[in-house]
Amino acid sequence: MSPTTPPPDAVLPPRAPEAPAPGTRLGAHYEHCFGCGPQHPGGLRIDAVAGEGLDVTAELTVRSEHQGGPGLAHGGLLTTAMDETLGTLNWLLHAPAVTGRLETDFLCPVPVDSVLHLRAWVTGVHGRKIYSAGEARIGGPDGPVAVRAQALFIQVKLEHFTKHGRPEDIDRVLGDQDLMKRARAFEVNP
Repeated sequence: MSPTTPPPDAVLPPRAPEAPAPGTRLGAHYEHCFGCGPQHPGGLRIDAVAGEGLDVTAELTVRSEHQGGPGLAHGGLLTTAMDETLGTLNWLLHAPAVTGRLETDFLCPVPVDSVLHLRAWVTGVHGRKIYSAGEARIGGPDGPVAVRAQALFIQVKLEHFTKHGRPEDIDRVLGDQDLMKRARAFEVNP
């Protein structure tokens, strides 16, 4: 069994009552995040949308600055896009969590200027461990699968970020009332 496969006694929890409603854009968890932050100058700016259950969708247009090989998306960048999309599932569980392990399979090349349709879903929860899977399809939700991923996220308390983050970034977050309001919503984490 892979470390990203839920154990037999894992559960599929209900969507948290505080979770954003289906169809809601989830926005950035931090304005300067490379994956989702609108303030990051070279970031991916992934803006996920909450699904009906424990799933999210997002889109990413592969730009020239995302190249690895000539005219093709860099594999590490595609992995980052999957990590970001999988990480947004934590909004639906109302549990801050960090990536513990991420396994990515590349099934076909992704050309520059392609639009990737990303989808992620929770596959199980066991204690503080959140298991999830996702895929990226080229050109539309029914397009060819270019990337598949499975991940293990670990629930953490908010102190994880304030203890380990760079002080000037922590101070900037503490001064942002909107972001602090979103963060405080997670203070019920065990």
